[in-house]
This record gives sequence, C-alpha cells and structure tokens, in this order.
Amino acid sequence: MRESNYGKRPPMSKRTKKMLAGMIGAGVMVAVIVFFSYYKVDTVEVRGTSHYTDEEVKNMVLRGPMASNSVLAPLLYSTTNTEDIAYVDAFKVTQLNRNTICISVKEKKTVGCIRYLDSYIYFDRNGIFVEGSQNRDETVPYFDGIQVNSIVMDEKLDIKGDTVLNTAVALSTIFQKNDMIPDHIQFDSSYSISLIYGDITVQLGKDADLEEKMNRVIAILPKIQGKKGILHMESVATESNTFEEELEQEEVTAENWNGGYDEDGNYTGDGEYDEDGNYVGAKPKTALEKAIENWNGGYDEEGDYTGAGEYDESGNYVGPKPTQESLDAASDESGDGSGDESSADDQSSDISEDEESDSSYDDGNSDDSDGYGDYTEDNSDYQGDDSEGY
Repeated sequence: MRESNYGKRPPMSKRTKKMLAGMIGAGVMVAVIVFFSYYKVDTVEVRGTSHYTDEEVKNMVLRGPMASNSVLAPLLYSTTNTEDIAYVDAFKVTQLNRNTICISVKEKKTVGCIRYLDSYIYFDRNGIFVEGSQNRDETVPYFDGIQVNSIVMDEKLDIKGDTVLNTAVALSTIFQKNDMIPDHIQFDSSYSISLIYGDITVQLGKDADLEEKMNRVIAILPKIQGKKGILHMESVATESNTFEEELEQEEVTAENWNGGYDEDGNYTGDGEYDEDGNYVGAKPKTALEKAIENWNGGYDEEGDYTGAGEYDESGNYVGPKPTQESLDAASDESGDGSGDESSADDQSSDISEDEESDSSYDDGNSDDSDGYGDYTEDNSDYQGDDSEGY
C-alpha cells in the first residue's frame, strides 16, 4: 500500500536553505553591530590613584579590542595581575552607564621609603617591602639612617633596631595627615630624629610626644620660612623652643680684609692676623692680581720675553697684559655696570665661617596664645600679643 504524503512538509531546497542561513547570519551581524554601537564606550573615569595619570591607567588596563564595549570591558579587563606595575595591587573595571566605564585602582599602601643600594625601597605600615624603584616618590616620606640587613619582596624588612619601624610609621601618619612631609627624615646612631625642610633642620630628639612636637612644628615652620638654621624641638616640657638661625657673612675681599699684622702684633701689610691677634688668613687677591696670574703672555713676536709682550712662549697671541682699565672696560661691556675693583673682588673672595644666632619661641601657654609660641628676633621669650593672639 502506497504511503500517503498528506500533511507532511516538503523538504527545503538547497536554495531555500542558503537563503535562510544568509538571513540568520545577517540578523546576527546586525545584532552585533547594534550591541557594540549601543554599548560603545565614550567616557572612561579613573579613580583611586595618586601615582599615575588617567591616560597612563587607561593604557595599562584597556589593552584589547573589547575595551570599547561597556558590557565586555568589565568582564575582560578587571585584574589582579599587576606584578609589572609599581604601586598597584589590582584594577577593577565597572559599567556606570551604557557609554561610561570606571577603572578603580587599588594602590599599595606605602608609608615610607629608604635607600638600598641604587634603589628606593618602599614599605607599608607593617614594614613589608612592597615596591622598589629607581625614582623617588616625593609624596612618600624618605627615611635616612634606617639600616636593613636584607630585603625580600612582599616580606618584612630585616631592620636593625626594634622600635625604629614603629617610629617611622608614626611619623608617616602624622606627616600625611597634616601634609607636612619633610625633604627627608634623619635617624642618627642613637635613633634621635631630625626633619629636613629645605634649609631648616627640626631636631625632634627621641621618639616621645611626637604628636605634640609636630603640632608645634607645624605652627612654627610658616613663621621661619626663608631662614636657615636649626629648630630645637627635643622636648615639649621646655617653656621655649629655640631656633638657631645661621647668618650669612659678608664675603672677605681685598677691600674689607682686616688682616695685615704678624704674630707679634706688628703691622706688615701682608700678615695673616688682625690687630687683636686673631688669625684671619692671607689677604685675598684682587681681580687684577688674579687676571695677571692667569695671563700667560709677556713675549714679543720674535719670542723674546719682555714682560709686556702680547704673545705666549709658543707664539700664540694672548692679548695685552691685563690692567685695571681693561678689567673695568670688560665689566662695563658685560652689562653689570660695576666697573670697579672691589666688585670684581667680591666675586672671587673666600667666605668666612657662618655664625649662629639664637632665637626662641615661647610655649604659648598664655590665654591669648595659639599654643605654639611665636618667633622673636632676639634671645628673649615672646610674652604674647593681644592683637595677634600669640
């Protein structure tokens, strides 16, 4: 009996199958285009980094063709594989809206750095070595005088001294809280602390009352900016904190040199003592004397030494013997307008040793005080000023 074909769908022809496959492929392609167009990344926000610019972070993280899609980027580019990137523990990419993604940076928390061999070694609050670099990060406190026996990445530094790490961490916390990071922090052999702020050295002494000492330092430093010297802050128990200012001395020249006496007190004109018997050294040479000393002429064109010839012994022309007039003329041409011997001497004389003058701050315990004292130009303690509150 012949089987009936009633109710059965006739088989597709090859042409129909190709057309259907083409339509499905076109549909998928359109969907992909719509997907990438609709979720196209127009804006990338970067958060959580103080070491890198936004562009640097984008270049580190978004390194593939799917970075332009706000749905796929978070799936593909969040990573904790940051071994080759300093200061970073992880990157996390999130979608903020269909056209915006955010890169959140989890940075390694460094509290200080030390110099080891030819690198800067950065450590966290537990003393663990987290990063090494040839360059110093100025936002991280730099400690000089901390000695280590060995260093291993991601392990605690083998530091000499039981308490110095705790001191370093405490200081770093104070500095960063008050935005008063010194150029560097110095520990001496007995672990007394000195802070270097430009030309000002703050001596904190031992690790005691650090918070109170730094409160005083923060109040005083703005009042002594531009000066050079030592601020003594070894104790908070004293009624005043002394600032020893180094005063620049006038250069010693042939004009202001006060020597000329010999050891017996007799004036010879070239003795190396002053009239009180103090040793002041040899008389500085004038600019003219130095110019003549450096002039290697004196020969005439025939090679004979005359003392005033304008050639050297090899026959090279070196010009006439220097005179005060020629020095003055050269000075006028250079535009400094000085044209005198004393000004030329000033540029080449020796500098005498610096002297120190003491200044002090009161302890600020009066009712009108801010609590940290004020700078005075002499050695007496400042007693307060109602108009200023110090």
